[in-house]
Amino acid sequence: MAGTFTNLQYHLVFSTKAWRPSISDAIRPRLYEYMGGIVRTAKGIVYEIGGMADHVHLLIRWRADKSVSDLLRDLKSNSSRWVHETFPNKKTFAWQDGYGAFTVSQSRSADVKAYIADQPRRHRKFDFKAEFIGLLQAHGVEYDERYIWK
Repeated sequence: MAGTFTNLQYHLVFSTKAWRPSISDAIRPRLYEYMGGIVRTAKGIVYEIGGMADHVHLLIRWRADKSVSDLLRDLKSNSSRWVHETFPNKKTFAWQDGYGAFTVSQSRSADVKAYIADQPRRHRKFDFKAEFIGLLQAHGVEYDERYIWK
């Protein structure tokens, strides 16, 4: 074959340090735009970004030649630094270690996009921890709950 053809879509999920409600309505749209810029600068495509005060979801299309873990490292470190520089009263802002990264088929992409956009309504029923456990279970990821919430 003369070329490489991929459609690698990921649903990425990560939380603020200690699940503090650090993403206020005042910074949320600017933070999401900044995070989208990080993905686009790295030659990825952003389909949706959303979340709540204590966590973020992204639906992206990513490159075959770059690791998801490198993207998450850059995304979290650069956005955290940006928050500190842009919002001086947010010097304690930080992301929790770790993340969830789930593959998404093209046939389910619209469903995941809607899921992310619907975060405020969804979280009237349950918190981030319950949501994350549900995502792990839905994607068949083995886990020991004793080690998730460190």
